[in-house]
Amino acid sequence: MTTRRMVLGGAAATITVPFGAPRIAAAQTSPGVTATEIRIGNTMSYSGPVSGLGIQGKTMDAYFRKVNDNGGVAGRRIRFLTYDDGYSPPKTVEQVRRLVEQDQVACLFSNLGTPTNSAVLRYLNQRKVPNLFPSTGADKWSNYQEFPWTIGFPPSYRIEAQLYAKHILATHPGGRIAILHQNDDFGRDYVHGVRDVLGAKFEEATKVLSYESTDPTIDQQIISLQSSGCQGLVLAVTAKFASMSIRKLYEIGWKPTTCVHYGANSVGVVIQPAGPEKAVGLTTAAYLKDPTDPAWAQDPGMLEWRAFMARYMPDADLTDANSVYGYSAAQAMVQVLQQCGQDASRENIMRQATSLKDVEIPTLLPGIKLNSSPTNYRPIRQMQLQRFNGKTYDRFGTLLEGSVS
Repeated sequence: MTTRRMVLGGAAATITVPFGAPRIAAAQTSPGVTATEIRIGNTMSYSGPVSGLGIQGKTMDAYFRKVNDNGGVAGRRIRFLTYDDGYSPPKTVEQVRRLVEQDQVACLFSNLGTPTNSAVLRYLNQRKVPNLFPSTGADKWSNYQEFPWTIGFPPSYRIEAQLYAKHILATHPGGRIAILHQNDDFGRDYVHGVRDVLGAKFEEATKVLSYESTDPTIDQQIISLQSSGCQGLVLAVTAKFASMSIRKLYEIGWKPTTCVHYGANSVGVVIQPAGPEKAVGLTTAAYLKDPTDPAWAQDPGMLEWRAFMARYMPDADLTDANSVYGYSAAQAMVQVLQQCGQDASRENIMRQATSLKDVEIPTLLPGIKLNSSPTNYRPIRQMQLQRFNGKTYDRFGTLLEGSVS
C-alpha cells in the first residue's frame, strides 16, 4: 500500500483570491485544522486495474509541496494524506473511514473513481465531511439536494455522451451507435447520455455491451459490436481498455466514428501503447490543454506546468494528460483554501467550494472557468471536441455544453 503524508503551500499567480471577510474558527472545533496546518485526505488507485491514474495523486502531492515551499495558505502548511484503495470500493470505505475517524482530516479531495466514490458518498454526507472535486465526472456529484457535502469537478459524463451522440449523428444521419461501457455508474452515465439524445429511438438505434473493470480483455465485445452494423462507437472505458479497444478496432478493420471517454484519451498512457497509427481519427472531448498539442508550446499556463514538472516531478511522462489534471485539480483546491482565509472549518470549506466565481486555471482550455454555487455543483460545464491526427489532437468546433434535467 502506498501512503503519502505531504504538506502544501502557495498558489500560482494566475489564480484569483476573493478572500472576503471570513470568521475565525477555533482550531479545536475544526477537525484537521490547527494554527499552522490543515490535513486533507485522498484515496487514489496506486495499485489495481487503473493504477496508471495514480499519477494524478502524485502530481497533487507535488503541487502541494510547491505550495508549502512558497509559505502555505493563510499561514498554514497543508498535510496531504493520500492512501491507496486499489480501485476497490470496500478498500475505499476502509481508507476513507481511516482518514475521517483516525486522521481527522478537514476534508476529502479528489478521491479517484466512480464506484469507489459511490461507496463512501452517503457516509461522508452523513458525517458532513466536505468531499471536494472527486476525480470522476459521474453526474451524481452535481446532486446538491441529496448530497450537499459532495461537489464534482470534471464535466458530467452524461453530458459528454450527449456530445458524442450528436457528433456521430451529424456524421452519420440516421446511423446507429454502439456503446461499450464499464459495468458501473461511470459507464452507465454514457448510456443515459446517448439515450438523452436518441429518446424513443434508443433501443432500435443502439447496441450496448458492458465489461467489468477486472476483465482481462474486451476483444469479444468489440467483435460483437462490429457485427451490429453500427456506424458510431462510444467507448465509456478506462485507459487500459481504451488501448485494448484501439488495437482491436485496427486489427479487425472496423472504422466506426469512435468517441472515447475524456479520462482515457491520454496520448502517453493510451495511444502510444496502442500505436498512434491505429488511433488516427479517434474523437474525444477536452476541457484541459493537451500536453502534446503544439498549439500550447508557448502557452503561459503550460510553460508554468512544465516548469513545475521539471522541478517537482522530473522523471514524469510529460505526454500524460493525467499530470495536467492533477495539477489543475490541486490549483482548484488551493483556490478554495485561499477563499477560506483563516476559517478552515468544514462548513466554510464547503461554503467556499460552492462559491467559485470565474476562477481561471491556466491549464483549462481558453474560455473555460470554474463556477459553482449552492445550486451548481458542476464547476466545469464546457468541453470541446478534438480528433487525433497521428501525433496529437486537433480541436474542432466551439465550446459545447449539454444539459441534464
